[in-house]
Amino acid sequence: MSTSTPPHIPHARDVQRAADQLWHAVTGGDEYAATEVVLRILDEGAAPESVLLDVIAPVQGRVGEEWAANRISVAQEHAATAINERAVAAVSVHPVVRTTATRGRIAVACVDGEWHALPARLLAEVLKLRGWQVDYFGAQVPTAHLIAHLHNARTDAVALSSSIATRLPTAHAAITACQAVGVPVLVGGAAFGPGGRYAVLLGADAWAPDARAAADRLAQSPLPRPQPDHQQFDDLPHLADQEYTLVTRNSVTLVRTVFSVLEDAFPTMRSYSSDQRERTAEDLAHMVEFLATALYLDDEELFTGFLTWTAQILEARDVSARSLPPALKLLARELQDFPRAVRILKAATCALTTAPSTVAGTTA
Repeated sequence: MSTSTPPHIPHARDVQRAADQLWHAVTGGDEYAATEVVLRILDEGAAPESVLLDVIAPVQGRVGEEWAANRISVAQEHAATAINERAVAAVSVHPVVRTTATRGRIAVACVDGEWHALPARLLAEVLKLRGWQVDYFGAQVPTAHLIAHLHNARTDAVALSSSIATRLPTAHAAITACQAVGVPVLVGGAAFGPGGRYAVLLGADAWAPDARAAADRLAQSPLPRPQPDHQQFDDLPHLADQEYTLVTRNSVTLVRTVFSVLEDAFPTMRSYSSDQRERTAEDLAHMVEFLATALYLDDEELFTGFLTWTAQILEARDVSARSLPPALKLLARELQDFPRAVRILKAATCALTTAPSTVAGTTA
């Protein structure tokens, strides 16, 4: 890039063209082409934050959409994500992104058990661009390790990311633990639901829908200092009925029991291959895990949303979703003494059997 003439600032169409080129690079498995795309547009004068959030982030979103539609495999999705992470790394070391920390200190981490680290990495890079000192910890950060860091650093806030709803109980523990040592928590990611509904429920100090909004919120004003005597039970008094605890504790037995009798309720399963039977067992395990999370939050919409999404994923892969209503009925039978669980399972069954799909009408 010449130092004697000002750089050309790319228009929106240039940014879109770069995103299209990055898409072809990541889906083609070409990390060199991917990094060349982002470095070139930086050299042409694009703002680093725009490259991160208007080029790389939309491409990563498209990767997830293509996986859900069964147009790319799990392996391709992982490879594309890894290349996008390299593109972020390339942006982070470009000379134009070097900034001096003039604000406070932010810890950015993923909830323990959350392996989707790219959203948190994007936020960390944006915050550094805006003058924050950032401690970025990546994926699957144990809460105890995060708290140990907070004890040893003058941290103004924690930014906690989670994409998987089943990590919300762990997120709640992390939020409460950070607040207990006097550090406010901003949360983000798909796990926290539309409009951040679960962020509010779990007592987070702030929520943001994306990295740009999170950076704007942190720049706006300091997050409120948390109350040190705040307890998890204060947010979710319904947990006193122990349904969440008992379902979680007995999840393995519950999956094994339902799987053993599902063949009778869904005879098509008798012709399944060993691989199909294994996938069915995995689906049951996910169902129980999401049911437990719905019990934790006392929110049936979380579970019904997961079931309808699962039905769509199965149909996109030419796998019948007709096994879902029988599985729900068997789960309800096993949990007949758990009124909240039964209510949630019935709501999910209703959602599936009234949906405009091939699942409708199959309440076996």
